[in-house]
Amino acid sequence: MKLTIIGPWGGYPKQNAASAGYLLEHEGFHLLIDCGSGVLSKLQNILPPEELNAVVISHYHPDHIADIGVLQHARLIQGFLGKQFPALPIYGHTFNEHEFTKLTYKNITKGEAYEPGQNLFIGPFKISFLKTDHPVPCYAMRIEADGKTMIYTADSSFKEEFIDFSKGADLLLCECNFFGNQNGKAAGHMTSIEAGLFASNAQVKQLILTHLPHYGQINDLITEASSKFPGIIKLAAEFDTYVL
Repeated sequence: MKLTIIGPWGGYPKQNAASAGYLLEHEGFHLLIDCGSGVLSKLQNILPPEELNAVVISHYHPDHIADIGVLQHARLIQGFLGKQFPALPIYGHTFNEHEFTKLTYKNITKGEAYEPGQNLFIGPFKISFLKTDHPVPCYAMRIEADGKTMIYTADSSFKEEFIDFSKGADLLLCECNFFGNQNGKAAGHMTSIEAGLFASNAQVKQLILTHLPHYGQINDLITEASSKFPGIIKLAAEFDTYVL
């Protein structure tokens, strides 16, 4: 599996950047995980939008879905220009029916419901889900292929269920919207200290902090997380890649 960070910012995109978006590739299959503001602009540095094979959405906050409509129109226009490709499946939960219906657009994209209690198989990937602690229904993902495992927490305050869900993962892509001296529980987000403890207790191989805040010295997040986790810790950064 190859993971490329498209957008690492929480809430809204930093100047000339993007909010949540991650490209996962394996055996020629291109899966986009979340599609926040600015993602389509940044994605095109790596992959034309018509070459995506599937999209999976953790939840329906704008910083995770704002560019869904943009993606739909990109594929629509490429169709007008003569390119042919099947309707793109966009997987999402149905606990917000209004937002779920927007995932289907003409014959360009097709909303596909995932059942959080069941495994989802997309191309070469097996995905299992865990409901997070967030103000709206949101699902973390355990993504597996060829014996390798990546965890994407999506948005959540820390919960004990994360530990078993993430046990032994090769990579933990963990939201970290708060610093160690803060409390993110009411907002449904994690602190750097919690992310470090999470990674340590789950015995993951490396920790990538994402959904980053727009204030403070963000390198302090690594310092704070490393007080609890002795392994590899990095801040998610645009176009960084990780091969598992």
